[in-house]
Amino acid sequence: MHDASDDEEAESAENAAEAGELCGQLSKWTNYLLGWQGRWVAVRGGTLTYCRSADESEFGCRGAICLAKALITPHEFDECRFDISVNDSVWYFRAEDPQHRQMWVEALEHHKLQTESGYGSESSLRRHGSMLSLTSGASGFSTTSTSSFKKGLGLREKLAEMETFRDILCRQVDTLQKYFDVCADAVSKDELSRDRGLDEDDDGFPTPRPCEDHFFSSNTKDKLLQLFMPKDISWIDFKGEAITFKATTAGILATLSHCIDLMAKREESWQKRLEREQEKRKKVEEAYKNALEELKKKSYIGGPDYEEGPNSLMNEEEFFDAVEAALDRHEKMEEQQLERMRGVSLCPDLVPDTLSIRVHRFSQQVEESIKNHMQYSLQDVGGDANWQLLVEEGDMKVYRRELEENGIVLDPLKATHAVRGVTGREICHYFWKVDHRTEWESTVEMVRLVETLSENEVIVYQTHKTVWPASQRDILYVSSWKKVRATSENDPDTWVVCNFSVDHADVPVTNRYVRAKINVALICQTLVSPPDGNQNIQRDNLLCRITYVANVNPGGWAPASVLRAVAKREYPKFLKRFTQYVKERTANKPILF
Repeated sequence: MHDASDDEEAESAENAAEAGELCGQLSKWTNYLLGWQGRWVAVRGGTLTYCRSADESEFGCRGAICLAKALITPHEFDECRFDISVNDSVWYFRAEDPQHRQMWVEALEHHKLQTESGYGSESSLRRHGSMLSLTSGASGFSTTSTSSFKKGLGLREKLAEMETFRDILCRQVDTLQKYFDVCADAVSKDELSRDRGLDEDDDGFPTPRPCEDHFFSSNTKDKLLQLFMPKDISWIDFKGEAITFKATTAGILATLSHCIDLMAKREESWQKRLEREQEKRKKVEEAYKNALEELKKKSYIGGPDYEEGPNSLMNEEEFFDAVEAALDRHEKMEEQQLERMRGVSLCPDLVPDTLSIRVHRFSQQVEESIKNHMQYSLQDVGGDANWQLLVEEGDMKVYRRELEENGIVLDPLKATHAVRGVTGREICHYFWKVDHRTEWESTVEMVRLVETLSENEVIVYQTHKTVWPASQRDILYVSSWKKVRATSENDPDTWVVCNFSVDHADVPVTNRYVRAKINVALICQTLVSPPDGNQNIQRDNLLCRITYVANVNPGGWAPASVLRAVAKREYPKFLKRFTQYVKERTANKPILF
């Protein structure tokens, strides 16, 4: 929703861009292990830099890229993402929302245009003053030029000198033209006066006209020119002007020759550069072909374009191979962790038999969820339930119903298992207790208690490890456990743990994770076989029947075949791993029913 704060932020960003500076918080793709991370991004002087936080920017940046040659590309499908690439280097960024992305893209384009306009544009070219000095007079003519062959400067200086030469010639031509015009007017006036003088001779006889070259003496010419010459026309030193004209034309020819030399050297330099670039291009094309061949042989480790989604560049087979490889790595790490934990004696912090009941805002949802699971989850898998057997290993069976909604796989799963040596209370305790979850759940990265609703009901937030190319997931859910007493003496009591997703103001959805939705129930019943004689009940006399039901919405698109293959592989492992963990933790300890 667009509000005043967005307008103020956009206006401040625009003002910062006009001032030559832009900064703010964005998410940056780091690698396939860490995914999107928050970074403080700043643009100054045409350079984009980033660091972990605004406080860290005082000590330097973690990376920088020049915007002058950068290509800024909004993503075609992700409305919050844009990419910045320079040659083969690509940075991936995500804004909070499409409005902020548009603001950043426009601001970066503005900075890029400002950077480009500072180099080689017409607005940056200024008419350079010529270093040529011309002195005209009796002493002659002298020229001084400090032009050099400096790259990008020699030709401009020579062109400026030629422009100065042109101005000098134009002034000379104007001066001579004015002088000649005045002389022509003076001669016309002199001839008119002379004709009048002959007509008015006192003797009545015409006076013979002498030769024009000797008709006027030098003094007479000077007097006539002074008489008819306008006051704004000064005397001209023809000798000096002739020397200046010769020197100017000689300077033009010399400058033209210098320009030709510069262009020849520039052409030779560009020709050599072109040859080098052609050689580089051949090498790059060969390296590109070799890289493509190597890439086909290896698993993908690319950027966010290879992550899960309907527009992923990976096909389903490649996607599955990458997910399976990541799960194998997690499994090895988990086995190492369990080996380190074996032999460590941990006394379970079990809750008392009687759990206090406290009404809270999710009480009704908890009761309805437990009631529904007790009614439907314990039903037989036959008949119209349409459960399909997925895996069968000894006492454990895993069933699935195929269900898709808007292209997202929502397959409900149901597993039944029987474990000897433990009680339903002990199983549910370790499944519910937040402190123990990271010890047996291999896919969990972090678990945090958000709020305690009652003694047996909490709100939990947890993130799961990255299984690249799948996006990293997080979940936020209410977890409740309860003892449901049997309705008859022949039936055992039932322990239930119910987890279902909720929303919480303290844990909003972020761009870093894909928020998954869950509705999970673990239902346990303890069966006791009579001991021999007067002996006490031992763990060998215990059998715990487990029913595990999971309805999971992954929150985003992924290949259906991949999700179903992962479920088939991971759920049996999860049940085996978890029940074995409980058996190891409760061995040689008092039995708690």
